[in-house]
Amino acid sequence: MPHLTLGYSPCPNDTFIFYPLVHGLIDSPAFRFTERLEDVETLNRLALNGELDITKISYHLLGFIRRDYCLLRSGGALGRGCGPLVVSRNFTGMGAIKGKRIAVPGRYTTAYLLLRLFDRELDNIVFLPFHEIMGAVARGDVDAGVIIHESRFTFPGYGLTKLLDLGDWWEKETGHPIPLGGIVAKRSLGVETVAALDRILRLSVDYGFAHPDAATAYIRSHSQEMSDEVCAAHIGLYVNDFSRDLGKDGEAAVSTLLCRAEAAGLVPHSNEPVFLHSM
Repeated sequence: MPHLTLGYSPCPNDTFIFYPLVHGLIDSPAFRFTERLEDVETLNRLALNGELDITKISYHLLGFIRRDYCLLRSGGALGRGCGPLVVSRNFTGMGAIKGKRIAVPGRYTTAYLLLRLFDRELDNIVFLPFHEIMGAVARGDVDAGVIIHESRFTFPGYGLTKLLDLGDWWEKETGHPIPLGGIVAKRSLGVETVAALDRILRLSVDYGFAHPDAATAYIRSHSQEMSDEVCAAHIGLYVNDFSRDLGKDGEAAVSTLLCRAEAAGLVPHSNEPVFLHSM
């Protein structure tokens, strides 16, 4: 029985998706998992160093690790109306923050990639953990911030104003949903193992949809700082049909993001196929 390392974040969408898998609620007799829960930028760096067999990553990072990792079709965060927001306390437009200090939640996050694709002149960047950004903007430590996750629902409480919805910009620019984070597996695991992982991850998502309250205690144990309402809104926004299967629309969104990032010189060119196998 292969023993695999599995990385995902403590955010409600990930704990919702992975709870059935890591607690033996679906039929996955071929694998044993040792899970590691970290914020997404830590997971990005672990994958960059090849330290996890399967892990959640930002789609931005996929542009750097395609030689060693392939994308799975299930378990990710991709959709509409769920993109990162640019917020500020003292400024009211994107033009006003050129040259100003902008906090982003990590070098390899999709939030940072989207900001750079939107305007390469927004280059006075401060990297901070995602949960520290709103406080830093509110205090004036930085002039603006790119926020993700549950911050979408709570930023007004910090006295902040939304300058731009990067997901909305992306959707209007490309017509595609926004690919935020996906699940990758090491190519060295082989086609059969990767295909099996994709199947059981889809079963885990299906179980979560069929038993929406099963993971409540597990989810809340990793999100104690959130209200029940924010936690539910987080899951409702980031867990959707694309989490079950990317489908053609999801594949096109991922391809467009990587192609635009390559064309802008923001990720290296690669001829590696994104997926290792066909469903």
